[in-house]
Amino acid sequence: MEIRRLDRGNLAPAYGIEGERLLPWDALTAPFEGAWCVVRPGGASDPHEHHEHEIFIALAGRARLVVDGAEREFAAGDIASLRPGSVHRVVNDSDADFEYYGIWWDAAMAQRFLEAAR
Repeated sequence: MEIRRLDRGNLAPAYGIEGERLLPWDALTAPFEGAWCVVRPGGASDPHEHHEHEIFIALAGRARLVVDGAEREFAAGDIASLRPGSVHRVVNDSDADFEYYGIWWDAAMAQRFLEAAR
């Protein structure tokens, strides 16, 4: 067993917020990718879209999730599913960090995983 811990000193900017990518990680082969994401108080991710399927798992704090113009409260314990091509952003209007884990996948990632597993 290997446990990978969040390294807050290793957070890097992406999409207007900060995050730490799951890969590379020698101990893991998976048909998906992921990142621990932190949205600072008053911050928001840039509106963007992907061709991949994506889920967000809210871990700490509260924020608003805006997807294709629809807004919903998004808080620790919630999981959101985002369809490919949906324009989305996370907005933190609170006075504390909002943290979530994003996981995304597509057919090409699954195919590479299957080929490596042979």
